[in-house]
Amino acid sequence: MSSILTNNGAMVALQTLNTINKNLLMTQNEISTGKSIASAKDNAAIWSISQVMQSDVDGFTVIRDSLALGQSTVAVGRSAAEQVTELLGEIKEQIVASQEDNMDRTTLQEDLASLRDQITAIVSAAQFNGQNLLSNTSTTTGEGEIEVLASLDRDANQNVTSTNITVAKQDLGQGDNTAGTTGTTAGGNVAIAAGASGVAVDFASTSIEAGQTFDLDLSGGVSAGADIALTSTVSYVAREGDTMADVTEQLAARANFEAALGGVEDLVSFSVNSADNSQILLQNDSANAITVATADANEDLNGANLDGVIGGGVELLGDIDVSTEAGAAAALSAIEVLTQTSIEAAAEFGTGERRLEIQDDFISKLTDSLVSGIGSLVDANMEVASARLQALQVQQQLGIQSLSIANQAPQNILSLFR
Repeated sequence: MSSILTNNGAMVALQTLNTINKNLLMTQNEISTGKSIASAKDNAAIWSISQVMQSDVDGFTVIRDSLALGQSTVAVGRSAAEQVTELLGEIKEQIVASQEDNMDRTTLQEDLASLRDQITAIVSAAQFNGQNLLSNTSTTTGEGEIEVLASLDRDANQNVTSTNITVAKQDLGQGDNTAGTTGTTAGGNVAIAAGASGVAVDFASTSIEAGQTFDLDLSGGVSAGADIALTSTVSYVAREGDTMADVTEQLAARANFEAALGGVEDLVSFSVNSADNSQILLQNDSANAITVATADANEDLNGANLDGVIGGGVELLGDIDVSTEAGAAAALSAIEVLTQTSIEAAAEFGTGERRLEIQDDFISKLTDSLVSGIGSLVDANMEVASARLQALQVQQQLGIQSLSIANQAPQNILSLFR
């Protein structure tokens, strides 16, 4: 049946052409945007996943900036620590030369003082963006280290947590420590025979906090036939991050320095009792008997009495004076500890810098993987899109022709009325 009111052929042709035009528009959008899923209406689930991944990529870009800043900060500290180590080597040369009786010790002391001042200048200038990793004298918890934002971790429940890389500050300053409030003597006087090994001395607490003072009382005297008067008490104020081993090493260095000034060499060495960290073991390396007493400062470890002023990590450097024979002998024992302190500082920074570098490389590769993953989800296949565009353009032309033919059908009805 023919009708001038309803043209079924034209309706079919028009619907087909509309579908072709819609597909053609989608293909053209893919080609122009480069994405097969450009918005949530294209595929809500895939678009949502891609947006979460893109937010992670944006976050990792910021993290790489943080890692770069951290690397630069640590690199400054490492370079300064290495330079200080070299200068301490030059100071050691002056100290070794001062052991000779026919050397001009006054001139050597002047040269040594100049090198010591240069170390002070280097440590003071070793800052990056106001952060100096070679100054660690604060008693405030958390200020003995820096934390560098290193990663964002997303779990299966979409909970995001940050991960930091911690680099401990070191100290190569020469400031003097000031003992804080002292507690009662722990263990009383301990007599140590010449060559004695493994004599335990208790400290009142195994806890170590910044500002806590540890004392070693040498006033008991040293005997080598006749008594040698050592009336001083050496103190060490702990800094954040110190262990009992650090405390005992520093006490030993100070005790031996004072003993050498009094004419006694290799007085004591310390080690930590692994069975009980509240004890230290004294090894009397000299040919002299010694009586010591220890006093643990700051009985209240809640912060009330942690009032010791922390000194510099190479504090003993300021006390070295090779202008006298006794001072030259004392300096020889002290310089080894000071050099080791600066070496350990440089090594610590080197380890931290390397870790930051590895993390930066990982974040770079992780970001590339995420970007690639996003692309596989939403990017258009341009080869397929190009072939589809050609096919749809042909279909569009045929659809137009088909619609044109269908629209001519009512004209044929006129022939029935001639």
